[in-house]
Amino acid sequence: MTTASAKVLYARRTAGFDDRVAHAAAVLQSAALDHAGRIVFATSFGAEDMVLTDLIARHQLGIAIATLETGQLHAETLALLPQVEQRYGIAVEVFRPVQDSVIHFVRSHGERAMYDSIALRKACCGVRKMEPLARLLAGREAWISGLRREQSNTRAVVPFREVDGEGRIKVNPLADWSWADVWHYIETHDVPYNPLHDAFMPSIGCAPCTRAIAVGEDFRAGRWWWEDEAQKECGLHVRKADERVAEPA
Repeated sequence: MTTASAKVLYARRTAGFDDRVAHAAAVLQSAALDHAGRIVFATSFGAEDMVLTDLIARHQLGIAIATLETGQLHAETLALLPQVEQRYGIAVEVFRPVQDSVIHFVRSHGERAMYDSIALRKACCGVRKMEPLARLLAGREAWISGLRREQSNTRAVVPFREVDGEGRIKVNPLADWSWADVWHYIETHDVPYNPLHDAFMPSIGCAPCTRAIAVGEDFRAGRWWWEDEAQKECGLHVRKADERVAEPA
């Protein structure tokens, strides 16, 4: 399969880019000060998360960086972990699912359970993502994500700061960034990124649940492509609309 560099395809400098970068850095700095020693960045090593990693390291912010290793990630995604640690001189905390829980789930439902029903797919996410995330967030007051409003209809109103279902502050510094902004930043600062982005995978999750998208398809069309659009969340970022509490940036 012939691939093209995602930087060539997507990186564009648009009006207000410098202001958006400065604002994202200010949001991160404020969060780091407000929640010193009790804040974590949960990275999946996607393009947005690599931008945030670079900003955190560039501004020497006291924000821990952690990731979920689900046991189903692409080799290309896993390869970014040592790259990040070497490039930025940081140690990434790694949280994995409970092995007995994974074994029990697979024995009960099979390796391809995620394709059988939405309930089983979400149950798989529960074992591989949600339980490890709970441990990742334990003892933290705040966490950072790479959510952007442009990513999908369900994320169109993402605020810069909100309160999650557990009462923690959730910070989304790139909420107003475009896909062009993300890639212009990566290109400008030579930020490492997942080579699967070059293979037309803008949104990368577990290998069985990620595919390349075609021209004109929605940004997240390659995630859980067999499901209805409204169901395309694993639970990490799901909130009932009437529960969302936005705070000023």
